[in-house]
Amino acid sequence: MTKPVSIASENGQRDGPVPETAGAIRLPTEADAVFEDFVRSPHIYDRLFHAWLARLTIGLSPVSLMQAYFDWLSHLMSSPGKQSELLMKAARKATRLGLYTARCARGDTTPCIEPLPQDKRFVNPSWQHWPYNFLYQSFLLTQQWWHNATTEVSGVSRHHEEAVAFGARQWLDLFSPSNFLGTNPEVTQTTIEERGHNLIRGWNNFIEDWERVTGEKPPIGAEQFRVGEKVAITPGKVVFRNRLIELIQYRPTTKQVHKEPILIVPAWIMKYYILDLSPDNSLVKYLVDQGFSVFMISWKNPNENDRDLGMSDYRRRGVMAALEAICKVIPETQVHSVGYCLGGTLLTIAAAAMARDGDERLATMTHFAAQTDFTEAGELTLFIDDAQIAFLEDIMWEQGFLDAKQMAGTFQLLRSNDLIWSRVVHDYLMGKRKPMNDLMAWNADTTRLPYRMHSEYLRWLFLNNDLAAGRYTVDGRPISITDIRAPIFSVATTKDHVAPWRSVYKLHLLADTDVTFTLTSGGHNAGIVSEPGHPRRAFQITTRKESDRYIDPDTWQVSTPTQDGSWWPAWVNWLEQHSSGKIAVPKLGAPDRGCPPLEDAPGLYVFQK
Repeated sequence: MTKPVSIASENGQRDGPVPETAGAIRLPTEADAVFEDFVRSPHIYDRLFHAWLARLTIGLSPVSLMQAYFDWLSHLMSSPGKQSELLMKAARKATRLGLYTARCARGDTTPCIEPLPQDKRFVNPSWQHWPYNFLYQSFLLTQQWWHNATTEVSGVSRHHEEAVAFGARQWLDLFSPSNFLGTNPEVTQTTIEERGHNLIRGWNNFIEDWERVTGEKPPIGAEQFRVGEKVAITPGKVVFRNRLIELIQYRPTTKQVHKEPILIVPAWIMKYYILDLSPDNSLVKYLVDQGFSVFMISWKNPNENDRDLGMSDYRRRGVMAALEAICKVIPETQVHSVGYCLGGTLLTIAAAAMARDGDERLATMTHFAAQTDFTEAGELTLFIDDAQIAFLEDIMWEQGFLDAKQMAGTFQLLRSNDLIWSRVVHDYLMGKRKPMNDLMAWNADTTRLPYRMHSEYLRWLFLNNDLAAGRYTVDGRPISITDIRAPIFSVATTKDHVAPWRSVYKLHLLADTDVTFTLTSGGHNAGIVSEPGHPRRAFQITTRKESDRYIDPDTWQVSTPTQDGSWWPAWVNWLEQHSSGKIAVPKLGAPDRGCPPLEDAPGLYVFQK
């Protein structure tokens, strides 16, 4: 089906349907062809320029950043009251720093300002000695002043305010005293004790990392976790394949299985095997050991030939094709559906369309860190506006896809202290290496996103919030999450920068069915890969019946008791409660019904680079 999307077509229009061949151009080879193309579509050269510029800006739109900056600066310049307030705050902070310095001279090093709870840069006791205590205290006071300067300026749009505050924080973090040899007491002491050998090791680490990045090789140690050898080794068979997916059916380990099989829809922004890592933390292995038949979608890694695959293709050739194959392998039964991150959003779209059309094949629906309302989708929305999306569309138009490296820069900026600067200090100044683990190796095994799909996803979901607003159409007709009657189990994580838990919690406002909500410790990935026995794990869980009144997320968090350990057993117990008994172990595949076993898991698509 052709859908109206906001991808710039070659005639410059931005609304209306986009044909399947949208974005394809004939590269000019002669002067007359160049002139002819320019007369027809001069904006082609704008797009080429933007695509070139994106290589210098890690995919961030300079126009979007300038709009935010000038919005903030112009309103600040016309706000004398705010300016006076900032001058007074600067004077007070200078006085606080001066009094702190005087107290330090008397031996009292009690800080005048404490770092934020998530800021671990200055926790070492060596930061409390002169002159390092003065350096980090002045840095924190400066950071606080800039936060005051970039927020609560009357007239600035909320989006621009958040973008400017974020940009100021990133710029200040660049000059943190923790990042430099002479101003970081831990690095200085290590350098003295090791007579500079840490810096030699750090330089070698830097050169090694640089060679691997430029050579497009995985990071050091990732080769220890080869797919199909150390990770993704749960036995199974690929029982269905099309242009977009391979469907893996895993071999049960029990004498009987629950009647309803499980279909897992991972996000195509990641390789599926995050849910089948090493045997001791594989969710797939845990489920088959608990007596479930498990099916997993393994997405193809798209290239320039897949530029016109859209959201409808991912629904039809992904979720719906997998469901049809499962119903051939295990007929006459419903399915427990599971969606992770973007896969959970897609699963919700498919489930809402199925509910609208009377398709009752879903017994339950489970979300892992998946959003359905994008109005408060965290700091990632800082990079989502019309200017930024248009910039990304020009990048993808030239390539046919968005490369993982172009996405990685944005995600690293969201957690720059953890993912950039702490690594600079640890690997290059201290000269150490963190040991590679299976989750880190998986994180380096990146994928791409096709042009059309990613543009539709950003515009329809992130920018316009069409799914939550009831404007998202499937087969030409709107869908609504309120039509879904299958019970829902939703998992969110406390430290999620991709799908913040309060954003995930908004499902309570949209669903007219029983919702069991679980909030677990950890981040977007580590909180989900939370096997029993994992140290320092805890979770909160409640079930809201369809007839219950709404409870806001903050009240829910305060009033819900915390349980130690993994949330996996609680989820399995919930699945068992919504299953209808045991059956004999089904065969792998169904050759007589068009789903023959094609090859052993993990299949072919997971190896695509």
